[in-house]
Amino acid sequence: MKYRILRLPEFIIWFEEQDAKGQAQINTRILKIEMEGYFGDARDLGEGVAELRWKSGRRIYFGRIRDGLGSIVLLILGGNKNGHTKDIKQARLLLRKYSGN
Repeated sequence: MKYRILRLPEFIIWFEEQDAKGQAQINTRILKIEMEGYFGDARDLGEGVAELRWKSGRRIYFGRIRDGLGSIVLLILGGNKNGHTKDIKQARLLLRKYSGN
């Protein structure tokens, strides 16, 4: 299954703060999701939020939604393992805000 990718402003701000190598790694992972439906190391966190994980501790929080055109991966925000609990809470709030639930 292939997905369309949408990026929330919170994700874009975080992404732009990453160094060039980090941005390249993130873009490669997102492209695999978009083109192949392959998420790699990902985990469901409940309440519609899941995370992409890297061994370095980087995390990207996302939700899967649907519209009339098919499946969408909504990139909510990024973070790292150290801020995990706070980031999950914020991701859930943002998902509800942007998905209208």
